[in-house]
Amino acid sequence: MTVPAPRARRRSAGRVLPLLLVVALLAPMSVLFQQTWRLTDDDRSLAVRERLGIEYLQALGPVTAALVDAQSAAVAGRPASGAALTGAVERAATVDARIGPELRSQERWAGLRAKLEALRDRSPTDPEAAFAAYGEVTDLLLDLHRKVRESSGLVRDPEADSFFLQDAAGRELPAAMVAAGRLADLATLATRRDADDRSRTLAELAALRVGALAPAGELVDDLRAAVDSSESTDLGGTVLTPLDTYQRAVEALAAASGPTSTGVIDPAPVAGARLNAHAAAEQLQPVILAELDALLTDRVDGMDRDRWLLIGAAGLAVLLLAVLAGVLLAAARRARRRAVEARRARLADVEPAGPPWPPRPGPGGPPSEEPWPAQVTGQGGDPEAARRGPVDAAR
Repeated sequence: MTVPAPRARRRSAGRVLPLLLVVALLAPMSVLFQQTWRLTDDDRSLAVRERLGIEYLQALGPVTAALVDAQSAAVAGRPASGAALTGAVERAATVDARIGPELRSQERWAGLRAKLEALRDRSPTDPEAAFAAYGEVTDLLLDLHRKVRESSGLVRDPEADSFFLQDAAGRELPAAMVAAGRLADLATLATRRDADDRSRTLAELAALRVGALAPAGELVDDLRAAVDSSESTDLGGTVLTPLDTYQRAVEALAAASGPTSTGVIDPAPVAGARLNAHAAAEQLQPVILAELDALLTDRVDGMDRDRWLLIGAAGLAVLLLAVLAGVLLAAARRARRRAVEARRARLADVEPAGPPWPPRPGPGGPPSEEPWPAQVTGQGGDPEAARRGPVDAAR
């Protein structure tokens, strides 16, 4: 009664082992797929978020340019129309309403916009007060640039070319534009200040000159580093031409704002050089941001292709494992059939072909198929003794 149990266990093991083998191969493959997918998804999410930051910076560029121009007009005592600044603010507000919650910039933009609204109502009768008020607003604007770069992940970009491009367009160029505007405006204010304030004015001019030229120089270094490290063949030809124009304008600004023997700076050449640098910066920033966006778009497309390849490879691996499982199960079934056939063959060789005793003749009819009972054989029911009975009687 206990013999069939091991055979049942062997049959169960024969069915389970192929499945265990498939699961053993499928488990590490699933872990590898999940890890690769997660890493690819993280990189893709970062690139998509960076593109949102680029879109926001593109909206802040016209705001920066219009705000610097409005500051120069207010310091010079000229009434500004404000149409350019108002239009730029409205377009930036639209962008902030759409992607600001994801970039966590709405609070800073609300504070900046409130200051901008207050500037439109300010009378241009006090140049010194206007210079201070616009300085506070431009500081908020530069802080918003920094916030957008941080929250969008641009400051953590892993590629050298795109990192240098975002640093140039999102940090150095706005800082250089604001500092150049302040430098030209302070040169205008210096002619109206008393002689007692000359030393303080010269120190402020020197600081603003450094503040305008230093980010401009770092901007040039960033763009040249981006071109040198990029695999894109279009980046150099697209960026270097407006960069050369901007670099020449900055050099002219440095020459016009340089120290003189009298210590007095002529505001007219500084203002003209600032306008040229401002115009060159307005041409350069969209080019940088467009090239940066193109690099990130190519990166996202490449990640999408990698994800489809990963899905295809995983599907092919699962299909191959299913085929392997089917082959192993079929082999196990064939092995069981061969074992059953071999066992039947052995039993056929051991057991006799016919009945162990002759059939009992029926009364007046054909032989009966029933065996003789023990009472007829007289041998205690031994069929072998019943067969020997007639032979012994003949002897």
